[in-house]
Amino acid sequence: MQKNLIFFFLIILSALNCKSDDSINFVYKNEINKKNIKTVLLYKQGWELSYPLINLNSNDILKLSFDDLDSTTNNYSYTIIHCNSDWTESNIMPFDYIEGFNDNPINDYDFSINTTFKYTHYSLTIPNNDIRLKLSGNYILKVYEDYNKESIVFMRRFSILEQQVNINAVVKKPSLVEYYDTSHEIDFSIIHNDFPIEDPFNSLKIIIKQNNRDDNAIKTLKPLFIKDNILIYDYDENNVFSGGNEYRSFDIKTLKYKTEYINTIQYIEPYYHIELATDRKRTFLRYFFNKDLNGRYIIKNVDGHGDELDADYVYVYFTLPFEQPFIDGNLYVFGQLSNWNCTKQNKMIYNYERKMYELKMLLKQGYYDYEYAFVKNNSNEIDDTFIEGSHFETENDYSISVYYRDFSSNYDELIGYSIVNSVVR
Repeated sequence: MQKNLIFFFLIILSALNCKSDDSINFVYKNEINKKNIKTVLLYKQGWELSYPLINLNSNDILKLSFDDLDSTTNNYSYTIIHCNSDWTESNIMPFDYIEGFNDNPINDYDFSINTTFKYTHYSLTIPNNDIRLKLSGNYILKVYEDYNKESIVFMRRFSILEQQVNINAVVKKPSLVEYYDTSHEIDFSIIHNDFPIEDPFNSLKIIIKQNNRDDNAIKTLKPLFIKDNILIYDYDENNVFSGGNEYRSFDIKTLKYKTEYINTIQYIEPYYHIELATDRKRTFLRYFFNKDLNGRYIIKNVDGHGDELDADYVYVYFTLPFEQPFIDGNLYVFGQLSNWNCTKQNKMIYNYERKMYELKMLLKQGYYDYEYAFVKNNSNEIDDTFIEGSHFETENDYSISVYYRDFSSNYDELIGYSIVNSVVR
C-alpha cells in the first residue's frame, strides 16, 4: 500500500513539472487578439518611453495600461509566465518565480471623458499586493477575459534584471567598407569580476536590439576574445545593424488646429478624421537630422485635463505615392503604433486612381513616430531601408542583454543589461 502511494505521488509530481512540447516550443510575442483593445502600453512607471524592464528586488514598478472600445466593463484577468531568452516558456513552475497568486483580476478601470469614441481605460502595476516576482529573466504578461485562460486578449513581454556583470559598449562606423556609410557596428565587452563564468561559449546568450525591436535582433554572438575576467565581442560584421533613417512623425495632441505634417482635421459625425501630409520615398535622399522617439509614441491631449481619459481616438490617414504597385511584396506603416509587427491592420492598400498606397488607422491622441516597411512575398523579413534609406548618422538606441544558464540550472537568468546610443561616439 505504501509503495503504491509513493508511486502515485511520483506520477503527480512528474505531471506538475513536465510541460508539453507545444508549450515549451511556443514563442510568446507582443500581440493583441481582440479588435476593441487599443493602446496597450507597458513601461517602467515614471517614464512612458522606457522599455519594459525593471530591477529585481528593487522599488521599480511596471505599469500596464490599455483601452477597451467597449464602453462597458469586462472581466479581465492576468497571469505571468517566465520565459527563456528566446521567449519560449521556461521549464520551471510558477511557485519557483512567483510570490503570491498567478491569476488575478484587473480591477483598476475608468471611463473616457468628453470623447467621441467611448472607451474604458484599464491599468495595472507589477509588483502589487497580489503578486511579486522572485527571479530575473524574461516574462510574458497574458491578459484574458471571462476567467478563461484560453480567451487571450493580449500578451506583452517584459524583463527583470539582476545586474551581476558590467557591459562596456560603443557604437562606431563599421570596419567593413560596404557598411561604412549606412550602418552601425556595436562592439562591447562583458566584465564579470564578481561573477564566475566557467563556460562563456555555452552558458551565455547575448541579444542586441535596435530601438527594442525584436525582428532584427542579433542573437548568435559568442566571445571573440577572453582576457582574464573580460569577454570581448569585437566583430567586423556579425554585430552590424543598418542604421536606417530618423523616424517620420506627426502630432495629434490637439484637434483644434493643424500641426506640422497634418493636411486636414475634419469632424465627420460622429468621429474626427486626420489626413497626414503625403509622404515620399527617402531611399536616396541625403540624411537630415530629425529629433524622434525612435519609433515610439506618447499619449497626450493638450486640450483636456488628463491624457489617459481625455485623449480621443481619431482616424489617421497615411499616403505614399508610387506610379505602380509592388508585385513582389507589401508596404506597411511600422513602429510601436503597429506593435512592431506587419499585419493586415497596418498593411497599406494601393489606390490605382490616386496612384498611391493608403492606410487608415485608429489612434489615440498623442505624438507618434512611424516609418514605412517593405516585406517581400513569402518572407518574414521586415525591411525599413527600402523606403526610408539607411545612414550612419541616424540616431538609434542599442540594448545589450546578457542571459546566463549553467549546467545545473533550468532557466535563463538576465544578469546584464546596457543601452548605448549611436550619437555618443
